[in-house]
Amino acid sequence: MSKLTFYIARHGKTLMNTLDKVQGWCDSPLTAEGRLIAEDLGRGLKDITFRSAYCSDLRRTLETIKLVLKSKGQDDMPITEIYGFREACFGSFEADFNHFMWGNAALYLHYPTLEDMNKAIFNGEIKQSEVLDTIKVLDKMGMAENFEQLETRTQAALRQVAEQELEKGDGNILIVAHGMSITAMLYNLGGREKMKSFMDNGAVCKVIFEDGKFSVESMCDMSYIEKGKLQRIQQA
Repeated sequence: MSKLTFYIARHGKTLMNTLDKVQGWCDSPLTAEGRLIAEDLGRGLKDITFRSAYCSDLRRTLETIKLVLKSKGQDDMPITEIYGFREACFGSFEADFNHFMWGNAALYLHYPTLEDMNKAIFNGEIKQSEVLDTIKVLDKMGMAENFEQLETRTQAALRQVAEQELEKGDGNILIVAHGMSITAMLYNLGGREKMKSFMDNGAVCKVIFEDGKFSVESMCDMSYIEKGKLQRIQQA
């Protein structure tokens, strides 16, 4: 039976990340720091040969994956953009400040501060799914996606890719997506237990697909970035 290994990375840092703005279906380009993160990630993944590359249909993931592949020497690889991998829609909160949106969610869930809510998430007192569901409740436009909607969309895209790739046999697959979309995709596949921090730009999640099932091996792994950064410094 064939086995697929997915390396699913969050995009590099963007202008809206830098401004601490909500960036779901809104988009912005990578900053100089964000491009460097993507290049470091490529160097860190240099020993892994990818058969296929996928990203969401938003600019920041396409820009990231191109830099990753170029940095690791696979820039001739075709890239497939998939809507299902795009970030959550945050409705009326799009382009607002992150601390405003998540702070409102914290108050709604009876946490005095955003920091208190974040601690509760990683202490297991509350699920991240409940937080995203709260954004859906607070969204005045009725456009925001709740956790189930995002999970269903992203997992369907992942399974579609897995089933297509499985026909080609064993292989390593690269996907670049978004912090919340990756979290929702993997949360109930085993990711929740392995998630000890929020997903930084360039963080990698490793997922195995075998015998029709997904298993999450790691979440929010920054070691590839660190490896690539070290190589860059040594080569300078």
